[in-house]
Amino acid sequence: MPLTDAQRARIEPLLPDRTPKRGGRWRDHREDIDAIAWKFQTGSQWVHLPEKYGNWRGVCNRLRMWAVDGTWERVFTALITQADADDDLNRAVSVDSSIVRAHQHAAGARKQGAPAGEPDDHAIGRSRGGLATKIHPASDAHCRPLAFVLTAGQAGDAPAFVHVMARLRVPRRRGRPRTRPDMVLADKAYSSHVIREHLRKRGIRAVIPVPADHRGHRLRRGSRGGRPPAFDREAYKQRNTVERCINRLKQWRGIATRYEKTATVCLAGLHVAGIFLWSARPTAQEQERTASSQAPGLR
Repeated sequence: MPLTDAQRARIEPLLPDRTPKRGGRWRDHREDIDAIAWKFQTGSQWVHLPEKYGNWRGVCNRLRMWAVDGTWERVFTALITQADADDDLNRAVSVDSSIVRAHQHAAGARKQGAPAGEPDDHAIGRSRGGLATKIHPASDAHCRPLAFVLTAGQAGDAPAFVHVMARLRVPRRRGRPRTRPDMVLADKAYSSHVIREHLRKRGIRAVIPVPADHRGHRLRRGSRGGRPPAFDREAYKQRNTVERCINRLKQWRGIATRYEKTATVCLAGLHVAGIFLWSARPTAQEQERTASSQAPGLR
């Protein structure tokens, strides 16, 4: 699905207007972004890019260059900042993970000349289903992504939690960026002393259930086991927002299955999908009109 006029108006001011070459200018941003979105939405090969989008090599280079220099992530973060300025950003964050199969085309990335920040394993590992990558997203209460971390498919969820929290960063017009949500919701895989201590030190409320074996171990220790951590069962009902966010992302076939050789470009695809989701949110004026139209009339 291509960008709408409203989405284009929201994204256009955030994009660079000049190429790294001196005096050069990018061609129409909308055409290339639509082409990149088509690639990830369909999971097709670059050579099968429709002719209306132009030469596939130019589009592929645009995706790679903006992935390396961080343009996609900056646009993604700027859209979240706009939502925060409009009071459309909930302070409850949900964290989870999801495994995606790595296609055979995703293997064989060069070890020499990898972009800065590219992991040695390119975030591809071997799990039960074969080669796979694990996506660790954080989402808000409206099922919209806030941050992404990629690891190999066999990696655990808990070790990646601190890295996901480190990527939660919402700049503000004045003062320091927002990096600390009010509450974090996660499933039993994240129930560890390290995670709970990390959240406690930062003043973040943890809504994480305790596994049965942890409860049994604490009971066997008696008074030495300490008090069980607090758990808000009612607030925990909101945790499914991150699972619904993953479902929205995986509607793009190029994200449900990984075809990209480098983690840098794979992560850029997630940011592009996030850009489409955040740019589609209604503006503050549209929200006011919707609220006024739904308000009961005077009698």
